[in-house]
Amino acid sequence: MTILHICAGWEMSNGAANIARMVMEEQRGAGHEVSFATWSSIGNLRSADEVWIHCAWKPCLWWAALWGKNVHWMPEASYDPVRLGYHGWKKWLAGPLERFSLRRADVVVATCQAEAEWIRKYEPRVKKIKVTDVKRFFNLNHETHEIHEKVEGRSLHLLYLGRRHPLKGVEFLEAAVREVEGCELRIVSNTFGEEKEKVWDWCDVLVLPTLSENFGLVIAEALERGKRVITTDGAPAWGENLSRVEHVERVEGGEMLAGYGGRLIYLNGYLDGSDEKRVVLLKRAIERVCG
Repeated sequence: MTILHICAGWEMSNGAANIARMVMEEQRGAGHEVSFATWSSIGNLRSADEVWIHCAWKPCLWWAALWGKNVHWMPEASYDPVRLGYHGWKKWLAGPLERFSLRRADVVVATCQAEAEWIRKYEPRVKKIKVTDVKRFFNLNHETHEIHEKVEGRSLHLLYLGRRHPLKGVEFLEAAVREVEGCELRIVSNTFGEEKEKVWDWCDVLVLPTLSENFGLVIAEALERGKRVITTDGAPAWGENLSRVEHVERVEGGEMLAGYGGRLIYLNGYLDGSDEKRVVLLKRAIERVCG
């Protein structure tokens, strides 16, 4: 079978493109002929047995949906209500084209059940929604050494790995770290290869204080490397179907859930909380890791 993947950008910093690469590798392993593009001709779109579209809101994707055969669309959290509200007037203007294109897709692929609900709410007339587990691409059972063994005699190294963006919640993390002694925070964007591995070597705990996330690949990368993680209900794929919830702690305005052998702290109530409550939740999570 020939499969063509379409994404608006294929940069290594593009989360949707990186998920697409994993899907393509899996498909190649199954013996399919797989290619990718940003824009593609009508002939190529019609000749492919399947066309996969990644992300949303771009003319090249609408074009692919219009002419592609057996279209599978992965919107990558583009219809999260929080994200829909960001630059909402632009999305309102483009909404008719976006919905029309979605209705033409044979399958819309969500990365978690919460995203499936966002898709159905945004366009109730989509033909079919399928939930796929992106976690399958990672070994998440890596053992982690106790933090106190790693940080004896120095501060705890907290890492935010990603771009600064109003929906990423970095300002809440910075405010929380200022209230906790013995922590050092690094904010790192657009690093790859050996430099990125040096950042991971430095890191004790990855913190993703997000309000709206495209699955959260960086969480999987951290768990696969044996790092501890703090994240929020802005990344719902990591709160659904935890293999085992080892601990629940009530905090003002929310709760902390611990899973993946205690390596992942997931903050419920963060998304709907006030700015002050978000800082409190992050502070308590950092204190828990320190303790």
